[in-house]
Amino acid sequence: MKKYPVYSVQNFSCNDVHRDFYVNTFKEHLKSHSFVEEPHRHDSYLMVFFTNGSGIHEVDFDRFEIKKGSLFVLQPGQMHHWSLSEDIEGYVIIFSQELYNLYFGQKKINDYNFYNSILNQPEVLFEGEESSKILPYFNLLIQENNQNHRLQLDKMLNLLDCIHIEIARKYGETYSRQAHSYNVKISAFEVLLEKYFKTQKLPSFYADQLHITLKHLNRICNEILQKTATEVIMDRVILEIKRMLIDKQLAVNEVAYAVGYEDYSYFSRVFKKQTGISPTEFRNNTGR
Repeated sequence: MKKYPVYSVQNFSCNDVHRDFYVNTFKEHLKSHSFVEEPHRHDSYLMVFFTNGSGIHEVDFDRFEIKKGSLFVLQPGQMHHWSLSEDIEGYVIIFSQELYNLYFGQKKINDYNFYNSILNQPEVLFEGEESSKILPYFNLLIQENNQNHRLQLDKMLNLLDCIHIEIARKYGETYSRQAHSYNVKISAFEVLLEKYFKTQKLPSFYADQLHITLKHLNRICNEILQKTATEVIMDRVILEIKRMLIDKQLAVNEVAYAVGYEDYSYFSRVFKKQTGISPTEFRNNTGR
């Protein structure tokens, strides 16, 4: 049975000095790493900025139409693949969380809300003159990467953060989520959810951990995400089930057990209620 690979930065970077940071033009990237056109995951952060061409980019079972100016930001663990036109051009950056957080100290990569799992929309579109605000940083990154100057990695990381700042400004405009005290609780909810979703499915557990009432947790989720806490939890559970099913390294009943369902028939009913098809049908329909 087919198992989809998980790539590290080191799978792309041959530079021992910057082995946790990879940057390239997209055309050159595809020449030496054609395997990325097949479904896969990364254990690092990935950013792709398309400056020409078209295609389809599928991220965790959501399909996005690639356009000139499409910029994608992916977190570790997200499944993705694409189908691209011949005239595709752009840039790709891959970097580890450890490298970023170590360099910037108190500033953490997850401080950028576009890397937030619950709120995440992986695509931001930079159109027309907007592209001119962010494109120079990619060009400077390529130039710096091709040279061997003193403090090279320092400059590259600061250029990366300039890109993050431009994305954050654009992301805030596009998805219009203002700074809100509820965002702090949503972020804390996400951390807990990532840790416990396989064993804890009840929203009351997370409310207790956050030291708030279940009613208040639902109010927060409804205002920020337009979902109930139960729906947020179930979305995360179903996403993990889909990721495991498409990998095909486990039997379906083993997938059920891995995400906390000892009763396979109940697991199957839950999945079908959420998706409209059974786990086996999903696996067969997405087989590659």
